[in-house]
Amino acid sequence: MLRPLHVVVGMILSLATPSGFAQETKVLKPIADPIKISLWDSDAPIGNGKRESSDAWITVHRPTETNGSAVVICPGGGYGGLVTGAEGHGIAAWLNRHGITGIVLEYRLPKGRSMVPLLDAQRALRMVRNRSAEWSLDPKRIGIIGFSAGGHLASTAGTRFDLGNPKANDPVERVSCRPDFLVLIYPVISFNEKTHRGSMKNLLGDSPSTEQMDWFSNEKQVTPETPPTFLAHALNDRVVSSDHSKAFFEALQAKGVESRYLELPTGDHGLNGYQGPMWDAWQKESLDWLAALKVSSRPAN
Repeated sequence: MLRPLHVVVGMILSLATPSGFAQETKVLKPIADPIKISLWDSDAPIGNGKRESSDAWITVHRPTETNGSAVVICPGGGYGGLVTGAEGHGIAAWLNRHGITGIVLEYRLPKGRSMVPLLDAQRALRMVRNRSAEWSLDPKRIGIIGFSAGGHLASTAGTRFDLGNPKANDPVERVSCRPDFLVLIYPVISFNEKTHRGSMKNLLGDSPSTEQMDWFSNEKQVTPETPPTFLAHALNDRVVSSDHSKAFFEALQAKGVESRYLELPTGDHGLNGYQGPMWDAWQKESLDWLAALKVSSRPAN
């Protein structure tokens, strides 16, 4: 197993090109028309066996040549909105340039219904795995990436999963919702004294119990079965403290989970508006990390 690394970006900026990924793979053009797919056909669960007439969606961006990997993308927005541009479809376009299928998840906003985003993320992972043959994907190379509150959702999906119900009538529900890897960029992780209050309120409501806060503090839920994880966070993030990523990384290390934490010296929340050397650095380093795990590789000819 590769030794986990704690990286300061000042050591690697000299290796990064302005585009941030010139050495990774040949540049590929995406398929022109992404596919938007309903997750629930307007009959969605909300937890405790209850359902509602609403829906969540995935938009599947496929490259012209695939290396077999796919990533479900969870945009941020404090669980009160969705930043589907830079943290959604823009990420899918970047992944496509490296032969990776990008799947943008438009999860339902919780409004205090704490299980709703997780149920959507689990369904998205199951659906991608269920349709892996159709989309020329390896069902063992399906990961999840999240930004800010979307990073909380991704880390929740990475610590709360099952292998599917083989007796389910719905074939999607028969397959695993475990992501094969996590990429967490300036994520909300914990609902402790340094949490992002808006995300916690939107997810758990005005008066969450201690049990709820602990259950959704994902550094407390790491096990040896948690997937390999890459994290990146600016040390000067004034919205979500870098202590969130540090706590998750330390929990991963304690459980022996393959992990890497890229500390970015500047960039604040959103990394200078999703551009510049800090943004380029996490993209380059995450791709290198995925390649080392043999999750992402040069697309097949």
